Amino acid sequence: MARPRYTKRLSLARRLSGIPAPLVLALLYGALVIVGSVLLMLPISRTVPLSWSDAIFTATSAVTVTGLAVFDIGADLTGFGQLVLMVLIQLGGLGLMTFAVLVLAALGMPLGLTGETYLREDLNQSSMYQLTKLVKTILKVVLICEGVGALLLAITFVPDFGLGAGLWAAAFHSISAFNNAGFSTFSAGLVPFALDPVVNIVIPALFIVGGIGYVVLQDVFGRRRRHQWTLHTKTMLLGTAILIPWSVAGFAALEWTNPATLGGLDGTGQKLVVSWFQGVTTRTAGFNTTDISGLHDSTSMMFISLMLIGGGPTSTAGGIKVTTFVVMILATVAFFRRQTQLHAFGRSIGLEQVLKVMALTAISLVTVFVGIFVVTMSHDGDFLDISFEVASAFGTVGLSRGYTTELSDLGRAIIIAIMFLGRVGPLTLGFFLATRTTPRLRYPEGQVHLG
Repeated sequence: MARPRYTKRLSLARRLSGIPAPLVLALLYGALVIVGSVLLMLPISRTVPLSWSDAIFTATSAVTVTGLAVFDIGADLTGFGQLVLMVLIQLGGLGLMTFAVLVLAALGMPLGLTGETYLREDLNQSSMYQLTKLVKTILKVVLICEGVGALLLAITFVPDFGLGAGLWAAAFHSISAFNNAGFSTFSAGLVPFALDPVVNIVIPALFIVGGIGYVVLQDVFGRRRRHQWTLHTKTMLLGTAILIPWSVAGFAALEWTNPATLGGLDGTGQKLVVSWFQGVTTRTAGFNTTDISGLHDSTSMMFISLMLIGGGPTSTAGGIKVTTFVVMILATVAFFRRQTQLHAFGRSIGLEQVLKVMALTAISLVTVFVGIFVVTMSHDGDFLDISFEVASAFGTVGLSRGYTTELSDLGRAIIIAIMFLGRVGPLTLGFFLATRTTPRLRYPEGQVHLG
């Protein structure tokens, strides 16, 4: 009796093995969005009527850990609905990490306890044993960080909301922060806690750890000396060390006298606290402790660039990734210096890697441009608001200048597609770029005038 079932399972496994891993990942996300949408539409999940457009948009935003919302999460969802949303965020963040490891490992890219990643010149196949240990390490980091984060946030939330509601808010925000989702159960977001020391330390710590990449964490905390860190780890830490001070200082300089944001605060200390939180959250998490719709246009443009850069590979963050941005800058500098070989930290970066970086950046920019064009064509809103919304969706950040609720059904569909592409697209592109083909013909070299 059991043999036919075993044969069917084996046949199904063989069929699935022929499907490209990124396509399996996309299908998994799609299925998770559908299940989440159905659960959010249940009467037990909501306190107000929701349309299927509301449910699908919110489920997609949760699964892609973006954070854009078309209704008040705290007021319009019941405890069960918020639990559904929290599970979608956790599965979306954790699912991305584990499947990213599987996809990159399937490409032959070294992802084991050595912390090797795709910036290495040699592509070595990781063993399943190493892959399993890495996934177990990821699970441990997730449980420890989210658990400790919830306990620390409870110090602030329990006195304000009571034991039960405070613990729930602490757990929800800890999971949302670690997975770089940016969802909040508070109607005003984290604005009421703009100057709270616990919130300003714990929330950024969670989304920075979640967004820096688990291969980097494994490399740094693996009892290895600094000079033994991989090229990927050094590149990621260098990019993060530059971008965080840049974003914090830039936000402070541009918004210091703006009455809608920092200008209404008392003293330099308060302004620096808000600048710290809003500066570090822009590339990844999407939480806000100030009015995003009140930002100067120059600050919004800076935020758009930061959201497109995003966080680290094999993490909960979106965007083109910090390492991609750093390699792109290094390649540009090498070109102007007339260098024929790209190198960093005593290691060379092959031409194939540079071509991947350029292709990924080009595809990302085209996707964002097309999204802005289509939404602008179908809406009469402010161009900067639309551009900000599309960039936030592609970078899976979740910050908004208040335009999310103004989207039509077509606009929502476009943003849903962009959120989906922003999460799954880079991995899919990486898969096809990593497919090696041997040319049968060699053509004589020609010259194209550029620039």
